[in-house]
Amino acid sequence: MSQPRTIALDAMGGDHGPAVVVPGAALSLERYPALSYIFYGNEAQIRAELDKLPALAAKSRVVHTDLSVGMSDKPSQALRRGKGTSLWLAIDAVRAGEADVAVSAGNTGAFMAMSKLILRPMAGIERPAIAAIWPTVNAECIVLDVGANIGASARELCHFALMGAAMARALFHIERPTVGLLNVGVEEIKGVEEVRQAHSWLKSTADLPLDYRGFIEGDQIGQGTVDVVVVEGFAGNIALKTAEGTAKQIGEYLRAAMKRTLLSRLGALLASGGFRVLREKMDPRRVNGGTDDLGFASAIDVSYDMAHFELMKTIRGMLEHEPVGHEA
Repeated sequence: MSQPRTIALDAMGGDHGPAVVVPGAALSLERYPALSYIFYGNEAQIRAELDKLPALAAKSRVVHTDLSVGMSDKPSQALRRGKGTSLWLAIDAVRAGEADVAVSAGNTGAFMAMSKLILRPMAGIERPAIAAIWPTVNAECIVLDVGANIGASARELCHFALMGAAMARALFHIERPTVGLLNVGVEEIKGVEEVRQAHSWLKSTADLPLDYRGFIEGDQIGQGTVDVVVVEGFAGNIALKTAEGTAKQIGEYLRAAMKRTLLSRLGALLASGGFRVLREKMDPRRVNGGTDDLGFASAIDVSYDMAHFELMKTIRGMLEHEPVGHEA
């Protein structure tokens, strides 16, 4: 049974604004009836969508603003001109205790920069990370960082490991998540110095609240070798976009092959159930958000789980195991 939680929504974020955000919130409300929402943005546009969804309207409050952050705005621009925008107000609602979590489909860089300014990182955390939930042959794993930072020190990689393990514990309910460091090989001598230093600390620290499995390579992410994959943001973002692009490419290959002959069309019809399961398994909207209402609903679902299972409290507990002996 869901518990009452309030979600602050940047209704103007993304390419479609309220036309996606409002229906997405309605889908999530069906799964979590105890949710309530605060929508930030153009009230007339938001109300036009809410009027179609009376059950959602009854659980929602709208805060009007004419200001919003553009998808092409640089983080520095968003910070200078961001106060009073729908994104700023949604994040500030968390700071003020009016909401448990903020969700936006908008400018990721601006979201990260504003969150760091308004909410402030936890003590000891130097840089935040973007985490992605990655489908695997077993279930799912968490990969971070996938784009918040270019490069990372050994200490930051260790922080990512602790934060990722906390997220796996909250979302996957794994008491002692397995963690691996993404590297160019599994041998101890391989990789840049920062990765090898992080490996040394994670390997040698006995009382960590996670099960460190050492280095893993890129092909092992989808195999589900570990619950949490740690990587610096440049390589992580490339890995994520490559995986998404490959999934689309394979989908195009399959569609073309299934239409080639009458027999292949018949085979596709007979195998339609299996293809549907495969499509749902590989659909990034299902866990990492997206450009339509289903993707946005998935983002809200994940945010609810983070709040419900007290992710921030878990991370604070994890960070008691502070990596020492590494340069920042």
